[in-house]
Amino acid sequence: MKISVVIPTINEEQTIGRVIDTIMENGNVEVIVVDTSSRDRTREIAREKGAIVIEEPRRGYGVAYKRGFESATGDIFVGIDGDGTYPAEAIGPLVELLKINQVDFISGDRMTLRNQYNYTMLHFVGNNVLNIAIRIFFSYRIIDSQSGMWVFTSDIYRKMKNLSDGMSFSQDLKIEAIRIGKLIEVPIRYGVRITKPKLRAWEDGFSNLFSIFVKRVRNMAARP
Repeated sequence: MKISVVIPTINEEQTIGRVIDTIMENGNVEVIVVDTSSRDRTREIAREKGAIVIEEPRRGYGVAYKRGFESATGDIFVGIDGDGTYPAEAIGPLVELLKINQVDFISGDRMTLRNQYNYTMLHFVGNNVLNIAIRIFFSYRIIDSQSGMWVFTSDIYRKMKNLSDGMSFSQDLKIEAIRIGKLIEVPIRYGVRITKPKLRAWEDGFSNLFSIFVKRVRNMAARP
């Protein structure tokens, strides 16, 4: 089965080469880097490492991923950041788990193995608030609703609706996977970030909370 890995980037020259090298060890892998106007050598390094580079001037976490998945040709889609915080070496094992367990979507769980260095208390509390909101509105207990590492079938992605263009794209993916397929979470080791974070903790947190409510309303309105 062919694997397509989509990586959204902006100024990741310090880490993108190592991330792509690790991904390429999985064999039949298509690596798509969707770059949002990086001002460093991110695009050049990605091309040198064998990745397909798509330049996307529009800002938005969801915008970048949608552009990448639209271009992907694999049977299995993978989403991962380019900053080296997510374990690219886990892609192969997660793909195997997807097949062995006959599930549609695997989300990496950073919470189970978290420590004080790789995940702050503010992010931990905020994540749990969003987890509770998903449990209330969608009756599903999720451990890490904000994880940015996923492995899923291309088939289930094509059935998903109302995916955000912003940061809530990640939680939207999981909610849609719960709605139309089978999702499981697998603990992963989250690394220490060495590049500047893109997340705006308070602003993105409140925006994601509101997006959960909007997602619920849209799903109810779509019911026959």
